[in-house]
Amino acid sequence: MTVGAIPQTSAAVGPLHVMELAGRRADWAATRQAAIAGNIANANTPGYKARDIAAFSADGDRTHLQMVATRANHLTLSPGRLTGGSLTRKEGWDMKHSANNVSLDEQLMKADETAREHQLSLQVMGTFHRMLLTSVSFR
Repeated sequence: MTVGAIPQTSAAVGPLHVMELAGRRADWAATRQAAIAGNIANANTPGYKARDIAAFSADGDRTHLQMVATRANHLTLSPGRLTGGSLTRKEGWDMKHSANNVSLDEQLMKADETAREHQLSLQVMGTFHRMLLTSVSFR
């Protein structure tokens, strides 16, 4: 068994590498912060288009896990059951006269969100590390 891996419990679920996953997420957050910083630095550059990093994926598309419902209608949602509002799609923030689409408000919100995601990844790594140390201690 590798360090940081949870033993395989069934044929459908493989080992989970928590430390590796949290580290990759922290790396993703650092890369996204760099892209956001570049957007903020070029906020007054004519024609500059804001850049962003694709959302973090923990290879969720390759797990082949199925959701299990406790009742038949547990995971179904029909349009008739939706009430109290409508769904709208917002395309993005306004573009300036200089054809620059960097919004400082949007970039600061993204920077804050990314900083929280980075901090969460580091906390997960720290917690898992403490759990490993506790499990191997001989007290």
